[in-house]
Amino acid sequence: MHFFKAGLLLSQRHLKSPGTITLKQVLVNSCRTCSTGIIPNERIRNIGISAHIDSGKTTLTERILYYTGRIAEMHEVKGKDGVGAVMDSMELERQRGITIQSAATYTMWKQHNINIIDTPGHVDFTIEVERSLRVLDGAVLVLCAVGGVQCQTMTVNRQMKRYSVPFLTFINKLDRLGANPNRALQQMRTKLNHNAAFVQIPIGLEGNLQGIIDLLEERSMYFEGPFGQSIRYDEIPADMRAEASDRRQELVECVANADEVLGEMFLEERVPTVDDLKAAIRRATLQRSFTPVMVGSALKNKGVQPLLDGVLEYLPDPTEVKNYAIINEEDSSEASKILMDPTRDDSHPFVGLAFKLEAGRFGQLTYIRVYQGCLKKSEYIYNTRTGKRVRVQRLVRLHSDQMEDVEAVYAGDICALFGIDCASGDTFTARTSANLSMESIHVPDPVISMSMRPSNKNDLEKFSKGINRFTREDPTFRVIFDTESKETIISGMGELHLEIYSQRLEREYNCPCVMGKPKVAFRETVTNSVP
Repeated sequence: MHFFKAGLLLSQRHLKSPGTITLKQVLVNSCRTCSTGIIPNERIRNIGISAHIDSGKTTLTERILYYTGRIAEMHEVKGKDGVGAVMDSMELERQRGITIQSAATYTMWKQHNINIIDTPGHVDFTIEVERSLRVLDGAVLVLCAVGGVQCQTMTVNRQMKRYSVPFLTFINKLDRLGANPNRALQQMRTKLNHNAAFVQIPIGLEGNLQGIIDLLEERSMYFEGPFGQSIRYDEIPADMRAEASDRRQELVECVANADEVLGEMFLEERVPTVDDLKAAIRRATLQRSFTPVMVGSALKNKGVQPLLDGVLEYLPDPTEVKNYAIINEEDSSEASKILMDPTRDDSHPFVGLAFKLEAGRFGQLTYIRVYQGCLKKSEYIYNTRTGKRVRVQRLVRLHSDQMEDVEAVYAGDICALFGIDCASGDTFTARTSANLSMESIHVPDPVISMSMRPSNKNDLEKFSKGINRFTREDPTFRVIFDTESKETIISGMGELHLEIYSQRLEREYNCPCVMGKPKVAFRETVTNSVP
């Protein structure tokens, strides 16, 4: 019923705004259930949008939400119109034009439910990317067509490798001066060591970007209308047919190197059909042996809908990713693993991982990825670390900072709970005896430290309250009290990281702070010089 109401509200907004999708389409998009009332696993995708700074992640997420009918109008990240992007809900994010906290949302595309987490690009907020990739099944790596592969891209790539996350690449900002998607592809091959190839190529670049060519279907796509919402298909332009043919051949060769079935067809000199090629790309992408590369410009509304189709076609559903829980046996030193069952019903006991904490308007908000079974409102669950029993008082699904109450969530869903006392990385189960824990999240060591104190001595209580909250939310933010200098020393991933927390103390707790000079952690190596 909640979803139907949301669909009607959304449709009313759409009818008011020109050049958007119809009421019928919105109601189709809002119809989130099948005949049993539960969306089957094969129609679910859990994806993250990850990349380096200023590559257009939040803008891309904004376009995805618009084309899928989740929002009625688009706004820019910098917030020139005073609104800002939906996923940047924090005031600091809108002022600075950067993403600080990862934000979750969900939407419908072609009767598939897509759960999306938009992650920050700055290395200072790397824990946000780390814990998002820990719970996601697939990802979209966004590259800037001008900047290409940068140092933070390598960090994100390393994180995807750590959690074995299959991904596809979207080369964004083709409308910018100096855009060169070919160079970005070469950097993926040389710097990131990926077997990557274009599945699309652009028609024109920079100010002359007109559309894109789909190499699989061998046709061109033009995005028309005030917001690029209507796609016109046409033949490949005559002057680009030779390049398209060469790129398609290159794509077939790269996939044939990674997929045995297509490799055999290639050796037998049989021509693969479009369906053969798509199936081979999917198999190779899931094994992380091939990376499909898509192109476009999120800001200019080009290439976003084909990217959504690519997410459905090439990225895994929850059944295609193996998730294990560790059984902590008290009498044995070795921990054994148990495979989670992704069936979307209550036939197996509930297992979920609290991967992110946030202090919301109604108390602590705990983001949970459900790995097995079903969690219902008013049920009791157990924290396997502390052994405490807690009651699920309120169960919500998130759309940035907006919430929608739900009665139950199933394996494969990402949801949030209110009023539960836990730490980031805790595992929850339905049984008291289940001594399970999901594989933990990698937390990097802090790299920079500085002293911090409230400007006004009377604000010490506010200061300690804020600091305690931030250390619970963010495992990379550490605090110690130096007994010699009588100073509070805060440590984090960078100067921006600590500066943001100082500003949040002032905004959210009315506690302005004074910060000392930063000290960087470094390793000193001593070499024995031979006289």
